[in-house]
Amino acid sequence: MQLFDLDLSGFEPVNHLWPQMVERLGSDTSSRAVRQALDLFGMRGSPGLMPALLVETCGVALLDRQQLRRVTGLPVAFDGEQVVLISRRSSELQLLQWSA
Repeated sequence: MQLFDLDLSGFEPVNHLWPQMVERLGSDTSSRAVRQALDLFGMRGSPGLMPALLVETCGVALLDRQQLRRVTGLPVAFDGEQVVLISRRSSELQLLQWSA
């Protein structure tokens, strides 16, 4: 697995990335992408990490929870059902609570 350093300090927390993704890709494809991020966490995750989904490419990654909290101020008490949606193009992110 490759590691990338993504600086999220300039990213703005928003609430519109998920609806935009569903509008662009459809509900089935968007849901499948979130499940893949959660599957990655299930296979490679640890207590200090949480899954992330790049909305432009549907790429998946794992983020350090404490670093995310430090740079964004978002509450990231990961309970196994959250995914961080990240738009690199617009420098935005959204914390998505997932329930299948």
